[in-house]
Amino acid sequence: MEFVRPKKFLGQHFLKDEAIALKIVQSLRPEGVYDKVLEIGPGMGVLTKYLVEDNSYETTVIELDRDSVAWLKKNLPALKDRIIEADFLEADLSGRFKGSFAIIGNFPYNISSQILFRLLDLRDQVPELVGMFQKEVAERIACPPGSKTYGILSVLLQAYYNIEYLFTVHENVFVPPPKVKSAVIRLKRNTTTSLGCDEILFRKVVKAAFNQRRKTLRNSLKQFRFKPDVKGLPDMGLRAERLSVKEFVDLTNGIEG
Repeated sequence: MEFVRPKKFLGQHFLKDEAIALKIVQSLRPEGVYDKVLEIGPGMGVLTKYLVEDNSYETTVIELDRDSVAWLKKNLPALKDRIIEADFLEADLSGRFKGSFAIIGNFPYNISSQILFRLLDLRDQVPELVGMFQKEVAERIACPPGSKTYGILSVLLQAYYNIEYLFTVHENVFVPPPKVKSAVIRLKRNTTTSLGCDEILFRKVVKAAFNQRRKTLRNSLKQFRFKPDVKGLPDMGLRAERLSVKEFVDLTNGIEG
């Protein structure tokens, strides 16, 4: 099998530009924080071959596509037994990774948000993620409060990670070319160990606020009961897109129960 045919139902768009592949891999910053890297959806190994050349970390890949798994086993023997044939969204990684590991990938756009929600669940193990996303998604994740693209993932990810928009990628460097531009971003875990609030409730508050983003906080958060005479709340006449992570923490701490 010389080539793997990209499968539409898996959202596969294989990167063919070697310079961009190398640039993505070189965007990892282990700096002694981790020595293991997990690549999601390696396809035909355009990133993988550069990852396995770096001796500062050990590379493992997770791939759902059987054709890609067969290609990787044949063409990248350096991976040996470090190919996990599974869905990243469902795989139990606890047996494979006991300590910290970074995540990298040219992520399928149809599940990129789900990958990021899974990252939040793994945040205490994953100090860094470097990934290719649809450009609009990358911008949304990295943008500060006040923008119309600022949303649920912006707040939840920025609570735990410092996010850098690294570079834009044209659609013509993929096979098949997607209908949108792409972008590479880097997420590095910040020093937050606890937000100082009920973190499950924090997620519920953020989601409720943005699910009716055209409404003011006073109206979008009607389902919650706030403590009487609570101090330090943001202006409830604002919309969700105006609030920083800290202000969402303050909102969460103002809720009863």
